[in-house]
Amino acid sequence: MLILGVNAYHADAAACLIRDGQLVAAAEEERFTRVKHWTGFPTEAVRYCLREGGVTIHAVHHLAVNRDPQAHLAQKALYTFLKRPNWQTVRDRLCNAGKIHNLKEALAEATAVRPEEIHTTIHHVEHHQAHLASTFFVSGFEEAAVASIDGFGDFVSTMVGRGKGLRVKVMQSVLFPHSLGLFYLALTQYLGFPSYGDEYKVMGLAAYGQPEYLATLRRVVRLKSRGRFELNLDYFHHHSDGVAMTWDGGVPSICQVYSDELVKLLGPARQKDEPLTNRHQHIAASMQALYEEASFHILNDLYDRARLKNLCLAGGCALNSVANGQLIERTPFERLYIPPVAGDAGGALGAAFAVWHQVLGSPRTFVMQRADWGPSFTAREIQIELARHREVFTTEGWTIDRYESETELCQRTAKEVAAGRVMGWFQGRMELGARALGQRSIVADPRRSNMKELLNARIKRRESFRPFAPSILEEAVGAYFEPAQPSPFMTMTARVKQEKLVAIPACTHVDGTGRVQTVSRETQPLYWRLIKAFEDLTGVPVLLNTSFNEQEPIVCTPQQAVACLLRTQMDGLAIGPYVITRIGNADGAGPDGATHSLDEQLTLHRSCGASRA
Repeated sequence: MLILGVNAYHADAAACLIRDGQLVAAAEEERFTRVKHWTGFPTEAVRYCLREGGVTIHAVHHLAVNRDPQAHLAQKALYTFLKRPNWQTVRDRLCNAGKIHNLKEALAEATAVRPEEIHTTIHHVEHHQAHLASTFFVSGFEEAAVASIDGFGDFVSTMVGRGKGLRVKVMQSVLFPHSLGLFYLALTQYLGFPSYGDEYKVMGLAAYGQPEYLATLRRVVRLKSRGRFELNLDYFHHHSDGVAMTWDGGVPSICQVYSDELVKLLGPARQKDEPLTNRHQHIAASMQALYEEASFHILNDLYDRARLKNLCLAGGCALNSVANGQLIERTPFERLYIPPVAGDAGGALGAAFAVWHQVLGSPRTFVMQRADWGPSFTAREIQIELARHREVFTTEGWTIDRYESETELCQRTAKEVAAGRVMGWFQGRMELGARALGQRSIVADPRRSNMKELLNARIKRRESFRPFAPSILEEAVGAYFEPAQPSPFMTMTARVKQEKLVAIPACTHVDGTGRVQTVSRETQPLYWRLIKAFEDLTGVPVLLNTSFNEQEPIVCTPQQAVACLLRTQMDGLAIGPYVITRIGNADGAGPDGATHSLDEQLTLHRSCGASRA
């Protein structure tokens, strides 16, 4: 049985394929189009999933989409009648809903067949129920409390319930126009970050301030009994003017959602290019504090209802790693699962598993313990790409060595990192989700206090207040961080222990925390061996890990990896069995102690000893 899941005509379009309940492939469309948060139909992601599964669209039995335009029709109609929102926005939403109803045509175009050839059964799964399914059904928990906190989807912003076996029972929902995600978006825009998805930047900025405006912002979000909340709509536009978005493909854009009343409350809004002041930092800290208050209000009430120690979390707000890091301390929950793709892209995954379990009644056999479900490339494909750049590598002074031994590949790369070099790490299948997790990463030495500034100046070109993340051997996390929780998908922050602050300054945020990725020898053996090789050299079982990109989506292909290497000031790249380094930044010697011609480097198939590289 094959089920294709899609998140379509929404930001972070994505697709996945499951076969007999096992995930085969999954990817976000942005990795192929090279446009962040791509909207529209996930054409290239669908093609990849089918190709990875070795099937055509004719073999797919079910198509699951994480949207249901028929959901909450009565509430939508009543709201439209009472509030009379902007007609243009209503028309845009109806047009988008029409696209969701005509998925067969888009699927036919993506797979180069006629619509009448597609006999796939199409299932519409409500947006937040897909979120809940995306976390519970792959968590490995037989029973758990479940929560999805988001902007909006299918007229809902928040949904909580209880998962057991093959069912998720919804206990409570918060409907439009009240939304914690919308609140966070409004303050993000107010602080001068207007692009779609900029909320994570403000989360990083919050650590520099104090919650001096918390009491003031409590006028904007009001907590109510039984885990409910509501927005003071005087401070917003979305309930009357709607939220205009791009739907047909391209960069998603959202209109301003806060009103002049918010400016009266907090003072002048920051423009995009204005300097950040202490006031902006304090507002960011206050926004984060209020979000935490409200989210823990929801989750503590959920615990009271469900009385379960396991919690599964999804929705865009589940990407708030700062709040996630405090969840076990500030709620009675003891075990937390957040998938690597908790946002809207994960709706494709959730819709597919909702159909497999809740519609078809099939047993649960899959647990998502890893995130590498995207494309991989052979050594031959990588070799061909490197050969295309023969002239550039020769004239600009690069050396290329090939390692048949993965142990020696890791030792060589660790040696470069320990020497202060910034290395790309392109290995295996691409990750699913917003974080680079050791498949498409840039790695660097966390011991060097100037490494953050160096990375920003030479490669990343991003705001100075944003932190870099630590990847740590799973068995060493208790020695460096507290609380010592597993965090394989980099979904939560933890405090760096006082005695370890001096050991990893480059990936410690200003508040003494790090957004931790715990790396397991069982689920990520190659990346684990790289970190272990670095520990063997330095005594520190941690690497600084940031996404392999430069103001773009994370790289997917060898072509994109090499292009990023050549246009930035990265010192090298470990790609498949090859290690590429700048001669000016390394010794320039080949594996036998001599510098080889580029042709020799690209055809060298004997094992390269790291100690002689």
